[in-house]
Amino acid sequence: MQVVSKDERNWAMFIHLSGLVGYFIPFGNIIAPLILWMMKKDQSSFIDDQGKEAINFQITITIYAVISAVLILLLIGIALIFVVGLLALIFIIIAAIKANEGVYYRYPLTLRLVK
Repeated sequence: MQVVSKDERNWAMFIHLSGLVGYFIPFGNIIAPLILWMMKKDQSSFIDDQGKEAINFQITITIYAVISAVLILLLIGIALIFVVGLLALIFIIIAAIKANEGVYYRYPLTLRLVK
């Protein structure tokens, strides 16, 4: 098992938490983790892995949110968009905690688009 340094764990945690920017800035949930990941991906395989995971999750959440927004026309999207936002928040916090512990975390229900 690979030993992950404190610095690597912190950067991975920051990449996961940077997805929260999307609650304040449109598409910030994808842009912020992407920038941090691109800055640090070559310095650590742990940061590279967790950065890809965070970006894939944020892309997936954005897709789910767009689908929910369209479904607002059918009234079921109102509940769905709330659930998507809440689950995103919960999973981001879990991922950040796991990254800080040095665990390779995998988000559930995530499309793995960035490899």
